Amino acid sequence: MPDAIREPARQTGGAMIDHEARELDRILGEGRITPLFQPIVDAGCQGIFGYEALARGPSDSPLHSPLTLFDTAKHTGRLVELDLLCRRLAIEAFARLDLPGRLFLNVMPTSLLEHDFQEGLTRAFLDGVGLSPERVVIELTEHLPIHDYALMRQAVDHYRRMGFQVALDDLGAGYSSLRHWAELRPDFVKVDRHFVQDIDRDPGKCQFLNSLLEVSRSLGCRVIAEGIETDGEQRCLWGMNCTLMQGYHFARPALDPPRRLEPSGSALPSISGTFGTSAAMLCRHLGPVAQGTPVPEVVERFRRDPELRCLAVLDDDRRPVGLVRQHEFLGLFTNPFSHALHARRDIDTLMDRRMLVVEESMPLEALSRRVTGSPKGRRDDFVIVDGAGRYRGLGQVIDLLREITALQVRSARQANPLTGLPGNEVINDTLAARLAEGAPFAAVYADLDHFKAYNDAYGYAQGDQVILALARMLEEEAGDDGFVGHVGGDDFMLVLPDEAGRARCEAILSRFERFIPSFYSREHRRAGGFPARNRQGEAVFVPPMTLSLAYHAVSPGTGRTAMDIANVLAELKGQAKRRPGNSLFIDRRQ
Repeated sequence: MPDAIREPARQTGGAMIDHEARELDRILGEGRITPLFQPIVDAGCQGIFGYEALARGPSDSPLHSPLTLFDTAKHTGRLVELDLLCRRLAIEAFARLDLPGRLFLNVMPTSLLEHDFQEGLTRAFLDGVGLSPERVVIELTEHLPIHDYALMRQAVDHYRRMGFQVALDDLGAGYSSLRHWAELRPDFVKVDRHFVQDIDRDPGKCQFLNSLLEVSRSLGCRVIAEGIETDGEQRCLWGMNCTLMQGYHFARPALDPPRRLEPSGSALPSISGTFGTSAAMLCRHLGPVAQGTPVPEVVERFRRDPELRCLAVLDDDRRPVGLVRQHEFLGLFTNPFSHALHARRDIDTLMDRRMLVVEESMPLEALSRRVTGSPKGRRDDFVIVDGAGRYRGLGQVIDLLREITALQVRSARQANPLTGLPGNEVINDTLAARLAEGAPFAAVYADLDHFKAYNDAYGYAQGDQVILALARMLEEEAGDDGFVGHVGGDDFMLVLPDEAGRARCEAILSRFERFIPSFYSREHRRAGGFPARNRQGEAVFVPPMTLSLAYHAVSPGTGRTAMDIANVLAELKGQAKRRPGNSLFIDRRQ
């Protein structure tokens, strides 16, 4: 929990304990828990990934602090009751506020193992407010040793079967947290604030976090850095490809937290690195010239500054109307008659009206496609404007090439080590670029069913072969104009042309149905599956693996972000997996 409060030493006398027990009884009876929310931001798509829900007792109560509150509940045998109350109120507040992204619910592992814990209540709370389990992450927060990992895995699997994801809090702190990671295989790990504080000035912490990031990628797990308080820490983490971040630098826990990132203003501060992936970071703020400027003044401007390559010409509203390129422009004055010919003219007669104009928020990959698709004469310099079309500066193709190369190197570093396919960050960048282009497309989530049971029965090496075969097949069927990313494990993301997307998905399912039997023994093919035991030790029969596809058509001009699409697909994935066999679930919502 990133908002932990330092406590004074508590009195241990019986009177104090009795008073706190009575106060806890009052709080539970009246439901006087206040849920606060702290954003978790995603630098990869410049959006809010989710919110961690934090509980507070009444402000005038000795149990206002969450540490004292939960400690009292533990010592009085009311931990489960308090835990469930906090969950219910957090879920209700999250839905009432209509917050975007995922909800991270703090859960103490020991409460899952208490004899009076009732399964299914969290799902019932969600059903009551119409919230999908795919949008909820169970965050295990307690810093006590787990004595029965088999039982703990059973509890975690219970949540996963319902569609929840699991996070491990404060990695690197407390008891055996690395073993928790190895045993429970969470979807997210939150790195303890100790390893984030001053990371931009501590090479040892950088090395430690880099190692964690490498391990997390190999396990298909995402790292969330907690406790970020400075711009330097945030920039350092961005440079290390750690894109999920949380801390006071962005926002403190609040009753009504911010819902977006902004370059300025009262909402969350922008992510420094993300604006480095847009046209804005290529902007050279060169003074323009106005329409109607006499030609001799422009000639003198170039002669005073031999390094000046290009000038933009603006109208009265500071919107670009043309370019003057040094080489072409000064070439007009190579003989003495040229001066007499052009001396009385204004720049409007000589400027080049054929220019490439791009908005500062355009992702670099989309800009690269625009530049390479431009006529040959317009590939040297381009004009950068703000959202209202007003002049910001000039960009050069050489700068674009340098940044695209850096992005490709960065993408290679975070690619999935098994398949070599782009990971989550490039997936987000691709979605953002397609949204910026303004053309319709289809986002598709692909997920294997019964893969874990196959992995257990046939071994990880054989399981890896299935993942590799699926990855290659998805690449081939996606085509040259499609994109395939590897989310992790047996989960993939496809971005396809809208008009061809459905046909390609049907081709993927047809081809998968033909090749998957070859990964089973003859005996299991004849039997239509194989016997196994589930996490409860019960005998079950596991059918062959199937593939579930969740299909979401994205229309232009809706003002949506890559994070919005990811959230929709998280919900659709759960519905797709509930269908038997190979399935294509198409979102019918507009």
